[in-house]
Amino acid sequence: MVEPNFSWIYLIIFLAIPLSRIIPRILAKRRQTNGDYLGIKRPNQENIDAVRIEEPPSRPQTKDMQVLGIMHQGANTFEKIQRSVKMENKELDSILQELENKDLIKVVQKQGMFGPKIELYSTDKGFKEYYS
Repeated sequence: MVEPNFSWIYLIIFLAIPLSRIIPRILAKRRQTNGDYLGIKRPNQENIDAVRIEEPPSRPQTKDMQVLGIMHQGANTFEKIQRSVKMENKELDSILQELENKDLIKVVQKQGMFGPKIELYSTDKGFKEYYS
């Protein structure tokens, strides 16, 4: 009687399984170098111009409006605002107090990991003032 030949099992184990893991990686790398990875194409200048966020008019800004603008871009601590605007401590502190008195910003004190943490947020009134 003829003995069954099970050599095809070795082909599956040692060739088909590793190839099924390697081939998708190779195809993904090839797509990535073409800039068409997962159907996403690299942006060209026309696409970038179409997606640009509308910025406020480029009129000369006062320092308090510069601070409000930086806060709208995501800076919410004194250090981040100071780093972005490049002002002295006293000058920035007086501007922030003035903005708080006009209700253009809101000061929130939180308990952080290393002690109290003060965050500054723009109010709706501050948002309207900056973009008007």
